[in-house]
Amino acid sequence: MRILGIDPGYAIVGYGVLDFDNVRFRTVNYGAITTPADMPFDRRLVEIFNDMNTLLEKFSPDCMSVEKLYFNTNTTTAIDVAQARGVILLAAAKKNIPVFEYTPLQVKVAVTGYGRAEKHQMQEMTKNILRLETIPKPDDTADALAIAICHGHTGGSRLSEIIRNNKE
Repeated sequence: MRILGIDPGYAIVGYGVLDFDNVRFRTVNYGAITTPADMPFDRRLVEIFNDMNTLLEKFSPDCMSVEKLYFNTNTTTAIDVAQARGVILLAAAKKNIPVFEYTPLQVKVAVTGYGRAEKHQMQEMTKNILRLETIPKPDDTADALAIAICHGHTGGSRLSEIIRNNKE
C-alpha cells in the first residue's frame, strides 16, 4: 500500500510518501509544498492545489492520510488552514483517492505509543521507524511522515475496517 501523508497548511504543506507491506515501511519521498507570504491568498490555494495534483500524479498513492484540524485560539489561521486543507482534499477526491483523517492524539499513539509525546519524541520515533539518518525538515515534513505511519499502523487494521463500514 502506498500512503501519502499530509500535514496541511497554507505557508507549508508537509508531505510524506511511504510504501507499507503490513510489516515494514519504505520511504519513497518527502518534502514540503511552500507558498510565499507575499503571494495573494487565492493564488496560494491554486499553487497548493496544482502541487498536490503533481504529487498525486507522480506517486500514485493508494490513499491519503491527513491530520484533522483543531485550533483553540487563532480563528483566522484556522480558517486559512481549513481552506488550504479543502483544496488538498479536493485534489484527492478528483483522483478518487480515499482520504483518512487522524487526530494529533491518534498520530502520537500510533507512532510513539504515548498520546502526550512531545514534538522531539515524535520526530525521533519517525526517524527510527523509517530508518532515516536524520530527522526530516521542515517539521511539517516529519509530521506528514508520522501521519502516514499512523495510517499504516491503524488504517489497514480490521478494527478500522469495521468502523469505516459502520459509518457507511
